[in-house]
Amino acid sequence: MNTTHTDIIIIGAGLSGIGAACHLSRKNPDKTYVILEARAELGGTWSLFQYPGIRSDSDMYTFGYSFKTWDDQKSFADGPSILKYLNEAADEYKVRDHILYNQRALSYNFDTKAKLWTVSAKNTANEEETVYTCQFIFSCSGYYNYNKGYTPEFKDQSVFEGEIVHPQKWPEKLHVADKKVVIIGSGATAVTILPELAAEGAQVVMLQRSPTYIAALPNKDKIAARLKRLFPKKVAYRLIRYKNIFYAIVFFNLCKYFPEAMKNFIIKGAKKGLGDFPVDPHFIPNYNPWEQRFCIAPNGDFFRAIRKGKAAVVTDHIDRFLTNGILLKSGKTLAADIIITATGLELVAFGGVKIQLDSKPFDVSKSFVYKGLMLSDLPNFFIFVGYTNASWTLKSDLTSKYISRVLKYLDKHNYKAVQAKVVETNLKPVPLLNLNSGYINRSANTLPSQGNKAPWRVYQNYVLDYKMLRVDAVKDKRLTFFK
Repeated sequence: MNTTHTDIIIIGAGLSGIGAACHLSRKNPDKTYVILEARAELGGTWSLFQYPGIRSDSDMYTFGYSFKTWDDQKSFADGPSILKYLNEAADEYKVRDHILYNQRALSYNFDTKAKLWTVSAKNTANEEETVYTCQFIFSCSGYYNYNKGYTPEFKDQSVFEGEIVHPQKWPEKLHVADKKVVIIGSGATAVTILPELAAEGAQVVMLQRSPTYIAALPNKDKIAARLKRLFPKKVAYRLIRYKNIFYAIVFFNLCKYFPEAMKNFIIKGAKKGLGDFPVDPHFIPNYNPWEQRFCIAPNGDFFRAIRKGKAAVVTDHIDRFLTNGILLKSGKTLAADIIITATGLELVAFGGVKIQLDSKPFDVSKSFVYKGLMLSDLPNFFIFVGYTNASWTLKSDLTSKYISRVLKYLDKHNYKAVQAKVVETNLKPVPLLNLNSGYINRSANTLPSQGNKAPWRVYQNYVLDYKMLRVDAVKDKRLTFFK
């Protein structure tokens, strides 16, 4: 069994992992690191998902890294463009040399005496096990199960004679022209797939139990284009980025404090895009804006497909599958040659890795998250959790910058470890992710908690986080440092 030592192990070569590595190269070049990637290529979500139209649902000026400009004209980029951007970043900062592919982490154990992590990993190609030791772990493995998506059990599913596809396992060649396709689901994946399949000549119906907020946004930012003409590239990128951060914060807070007015505003926009297709009941959700993830339709592609009669939305519940379609609770039948189960993700905490402290199991569900990036009582372990109400990368960028400060602080004072501890006597647990989406609710009891006040509470606000992670001192009564 091989053994390897490095200062830092980054788990996952996706958006957060590549970003963390680039930040290390820029801000802490004296630190050695490796990235353990369970798959055979970098990219994470953006190389795993291959369904039609896969794209970001955050604008690329905030979804991109703070240190690397987004030069494409599109605000909402497709998967291949994002993957190209990640590969460019990996090459620019020589990250590729540090990635070890087919290395699935199985267990982490922190030795409090030695101040070291031991990471056991298995080669997914040949089953060979390797043991790594390091001072710090950056957990950048995302939050969902890469092996399978979430698909509920549908009654009589086995009798259906057509093809059933989950977007996470999209077949290489799926011919949809002139086929009747039913997409089960109403989230971002379903909203993305529908116009793409309609454009390929499919007769598409999106079957939803309940509506989602969907808004059409232009895929070319006119203000961004003007700023790019007026300023040097890096200056323009920063200005566009801050503009979009400001817009996102304002929009989120308007939804939070004026929910009824914003609900009417969003539904009015949907009505305009749909033409004669009825808004009620298909586009009037029974919750307030931003209580669940908001869906974007770049250039209104989703609404346009419905307005032109190439697609439709049905709001109903499934009774059971039939040989040639789906029987609904209302008694109506949807004919189908292909059924796409865009029913969500299966969440898994920290890649499902077994975590130990001094060879004793560490229950992450009993811990609190400090500043959105450390678990209470677990030393030298940093997690990367992005925003749910804005771009994921905005928060992972701030996390990397804070960690850089912590590493420099530790080196300056000759410390070997840092541990967050709850010193408050009345800290109450709050769910880590602040949405009531199904995929989050299903896994809430496996995730760590937030507290009910800062710094254990994350307010999903870039400005507040900027102050907490970039401005406030590293030294804090909740942090214990070890020589």
